[in-house]
Amino acid sequence: EKSAGDLETMQGIKLPITVNCEINVLLVAVTAFGFLTRLYGIQFPRAVVFDEVYYGQFVSLYMKRVFFIDESGPPLGHMIQALGGENYHVMSPACYFSTHYFNAVLFTGYLGGFDGNFAWNRIGAEYTSNVPVWTFRVLPALAGSLCVPLGYLLMLELGYSHFAAVGASLLLIMENSLIVQSRFMLLESVLIFFLLLAVVAYLRFYNAPNGSLCRWSWLILSGSSCAFAVGVKYMGLFTYLLLLSLAAVHAWHLIGDKTLSNPGRRHVPPPLQGKVLVQVTVRLLALVVLPAIMYLGFFYIHLTLLNHSGPHDQMMSSAFQASLEGGLARVTQGQPLEVAFGSQVTLRSGSSKPVPCWLHSHKANYPIRQSLVVVSPPRPVRHGDIIQLLHGMTSRFLNTHDVAAPMSPYAQEVSGYIDFNVSMPAQNLWRVDITNRESDRDVWKTILSEVRLVHVNTSAVLKLSGASLPDWGFRQLEVVGDKIYKGYHQSRLWNVEEHRYGRSQEQRERELELKTPTYVDISRNLTFMAKFMELQWKMLTVRNEESEHKYSSLPLDWITMDTNIAYWLHPSSNAQIHLIGNIVTWTLANFALFVYVLLFLTYLLRRRRKIEDIPKASWEQLVLAGVICSGGWAVNYLPFFLMEKTLFLYHYLPAVTFQILQIPVIVEHIYTHILRSPSHQKAFSGVILAALCSVYLCYCTFCPLTYGQPELTSKQLASLRWKESWDILFRKH
Repeated sequence: EKSAGDLETMQGIKLPITVNCEINVLLVAVTAFGFLTRLYGIQFPRAVVFDEVYYGQFVSLYMKRVFFIDESGPPLGHMIQALGGENYHVMSPACYFSTHYFNAVLFTGYLGGFDGNFAWNRIGAEYTSNVPVWTFRVLPALAGSLCVPLGYLLMLELGYSHFAAVGASLLLIMENSLIVQSRFMLLESVLIFFLLLAVVAYLRFYNAPNGSLCRWSWLILSGSSCAFAVGVKYMGLFTYLLLLSLAAVHAWHLIGDKTLSNPGRRHVPPPLQGKVLVQVTVRLLALVVLPAIMYLGFFYIHLTLLNHSGPHDQMMSSAFQASLEGGLARVTQGQPLEVAFGSQVTLRSGSSKPVPCWLHSHKANYPIRQSLVVVSPPRPVRHGDIIQLLHGMTSRFLNTHDVAAPMSPYAQEVSGYIDFNVSMPAQNLWRVDITNRESDRDVWKTILSEVRLVHVNTSAVLKLSGASLPDWGFRQLEVVGDKIYKGYHQSRLWNVEEHRYGRSQEQRERELELKTPTYVDISRNLTFMAKFMELQWKMLTVRNEESEHKYSSLPLDWITMDTNIAYWLHPSSNAQIHLIGNIVTWTLANFALFVYVLLFLTYLLRRRRKIEDIPKASWEQLVLAGVICSGGWAVNYLPFFLMEKTLFLYHYLPAVTFQILQIPVIVEHIYTHILRSPSHQKAFSGVILAALCSVYLCYCTFCPLTYGQPELTSKQLASLRWKESWDILFRKH
């Protein structure tokens, strides 16, 4: 028998319990079309397509946990791609936890079974059976598909109608260039997805009522998406800065909102006085602090996973290389930490440009002049000590004097001293200057210390000039004494890599010692922050030698699509895939941008004259849409004019995505605020319908070049060359 308390509790519950669910059929429909256009047949072709040859190499290195540097961007994009081919490995429990934790965050499990064994050496190479093509391509395809509903939601958050939202979605669905870039193991679709998600989430936060608890979750999602965007490619930074600027303006307006707080009035309750500070602080944490922590986290996982020596080791410092398994770590294991008088060392330049360089000489006979053994206990070399450097194989002292260097006449010649009876005495004394010392009596440490060697007689600093010597110098890099030195420069820094304590003064025994390390267990592991800072600096400053590419282009070529890229060509037929956009959409986007600028300037000037053509709310809506769409186009396009790198048409895709979203903004504004007459609006609707039909026809026309099938005849391919600058490939049978 139930108690009275139980009955009262049950009476407080309303039965039956129901859940209301609203489904936006339009949003579902455009999302379905987005998935269809991006996911259909992504396994075709089963061959390497354009930059898959580039990104695939990094995936293979991830599978083998081999360290690499990609100067084009942070590691998150490669980690996402590696998820598609991840396989189980035997590893330590700590690494096992780190790997599985990251995979759980980004995906529910391992998708493929790729072992990393594939030669990514040429475009068009057929994939072997061990390469999971579908799983490699599905993540970029999913990201590209989800850009369609994000475009729809962005229009709604900007305050425009569902008609405008559907129009934006249709334009994105039928954009051939976005389809092509989404269907392969490339990163632009992933970048665009996170950029749109960050903007939509922030606008959802901005438009949500103040009392809503889920409002702050949108802000956190926006900050996280910004971190993901920057983590995929550095170009995401510019949209992030645009969003930060918008958030800063909104925060400034918030501070001036007297309805929230006014400390000068005593009747304002204390909770309201602190509300502004709380809201501004939360914005700062979500949009600045959280992305910074996440960005560090990407590199932490990257460096944790890639702990084996690889092809890019020599670009890093000796300390960084020694922290990796294999390579230099295998050579330097067990070396003494402190350099002592009599130590046998190899000196590496702190600069890796143009290539890593070690202080080197050539073999010749010369008498030994002084003791070359380490006393017991060792007498360490400290900052400020005067030393001589003797080449172990030639017995010549490192020397410089006031004679011009052969390739760098502004600097002094550096050589192994030989007495040719020319009344030029040896000048082979060098002062040790430890630049990263903690005190003035710091000991010179193997690998860890960065040292400048200052010539005692002339005050010149031992420096790698970067110039190559002629044939008589074996084409090796020139080392000079630099008398004009100011500030910090890596070419003047040296560090000890290999190190052992000398035990004999005999030439033959000393040569044997050079090949026999002294085993002393010393830990030289760098902290994560030290490795992060070095890796970040290398990624931002080190650039591979750029070469002209057949399909490289200039930013001015992108606006009118005067260029294209052949992504793949069938080895025996005319089937091919090209990066070519929907030229009708791109033309409309350029026109929409021009109209927006014209409207904005006109309204701005007239409002300055106190003439308000449109309501204040409509003006603010137009300005916000311009910041997002036109501003998004500008920040993703204009920086390329300042970049000294090989550029391609796909670099323009983030910018053109925002530019396409400008089209429905302008269309709805013209329809609502400029065309007052119903007859004019009806005629304009016909123009809109005709434009959409033209976009569809253009999309269908170029579908064979977008999907690579069906195969076209040479005559059909020639008819698709709408511009003389396009490079359409076809075989004449």
